[in-house]
Amino acid sequence: MPVCARDLDASASQRMRQNSVRYGRYWAAELGCCPKIAAPCASLPSVLRRLSGRFLAALALSTVIATSAVLSSDADLRIDQGAVHFLGHADSAFDQFTARRAPAYGAFLRRHMWRMVVSTPYFDNKTRWYPKGWAYDDAYAIYRGSSLAARHPEWILRDGAGSPLYIPFACSNGTCAQYAADISNPAFRRYWISVARAELRHGYGGLFIDDVNMELRVGDGQGREVAPIDPATRHAMSDEAWRGYMAKFMQEVRSALPHTEIVHNAIWFAHSPRRTADPLIRREITAANYINLERGVNDRGLTGGSGPNSLSSFLSYIDAVHSLGRGVVLDGNATDRQGTEYSLAAYFLISAGKDAVSSGGMTPVHWWTGYDIDLGKALGVRRRWSGILRRDFVGGTVLVNEPGAVSRTVELPATMRDLDGRNVKSVTLAPASGAVLKRR
Repeated sequence: MPVCARDLDASASQRMRQNSVRYGRYWAAELGCCPKIAAPCASLPSVLRRLSGRFLAALALSTVIATSAVLSSDADLRIDQGAVHFLGHADSAFDQFTARRAPAYGAFLRRHMWRMVVSTPYFDNKTRWYPKGWAYDDAYAIYRGSSLAARHPEWILRDGAGSPLYIPFACSNGTCAQYAADISNPAFRRYWISVARAELRHGYGGLFIDDVNMELRVGDGQGREVAPIDPATRHAMSDEAWRGYMAKFMQEVRSALPHTEIVHNAIWFAHSPRRTADPLIRREITAANYINLERGVNDRGLTGGSGPNSLSSFLSYIDAVHSLGRGVVLDGNATDRQGTEYSLAAYFLISAGKDAVSSGGMTPVHWWTGYDIDLGKALGVRRRWSGILRRDFVGGTVLVNEPGAVSRTVELPATMRDLDGRNVKSVTLAPASGAVLKRR
């Protein structure tokens, strides 16, 4: 839920920035990711030395060009299938790189960060310096202690006893950080959209909407899930009613902001086993440009095989999103080399040219050069090969071994080069790992 600066005191505003990009990211512990990855990391000076004066001038010009929504040309999409679209996350720990709007840092971000999730109002005066930020908002959070909560208590969902309910996150001592808003309330939805529209006037590239939950996620002050009273029926709200309210809300946001890039941080396994067969979920998906998949393939709940929580089912969900003309973000949280390359390889498995990938701790001074690779056009879709998943590109091949599988060693059809620059004729993949290989 977007919160106006006037609705928060200083401490509440800081808590919002710290918690805003909260889904599995704890930057303070992750900023040292490059030593953990143990692969080439480009420092800012070394990157900038490789940029020609003409290219830097082009970058400067790009800061005043509005970003488009999803790429529209099929040819452009095919070209981008082998390119890395990296999504950065700029919470309070990232301030050291954004606070002074240093030209060198700005050039790096525009070069390497395809998009960034940023916070309002902190980033309001930085959008010309980095114009591709997605402003973070939560779909149904009303922050405890805010003036909004005091002005509109009727917008807060309640249980049968009339007690306020919360989003089950950051709960302690009988309370949580965010009240759960009543998304069935038209006045609340109009307010939310008006705040989002005001934010976008500062020049943001789009909106990142957290908690677009197509499962009912509301709880008490202990974090225990509780079905709120539905004001329309005066009975406990059903899961189907919640999905209907959320789908309608997201469609209203889309209608109000037709030319804005909109990202939903959504639950891919919502309403199992129907999932994307549910028309309400399909309405939610089509109301966005991108669906953010929290933790991506780094989610430890993913399994091997073909079960409902398998990597195969996860990839099938992505296929369904693509069939609706939308992209996905594999929002990985790995900081180790195996987890990071696994996420990148999985990204290439599914890349349709309008998708993105992320990992923990990437900054202008800690950057993994694996994200600079471009494999060119895909030569086909992913396929099973030697017990693993494979996809070929003009410039290389990616391989993925699913979670829970046995470790596999495969002989390559030809000598290739790994991301450390070594020539390899075979690759050994542990469970939940991947390899990105370049043609020589």
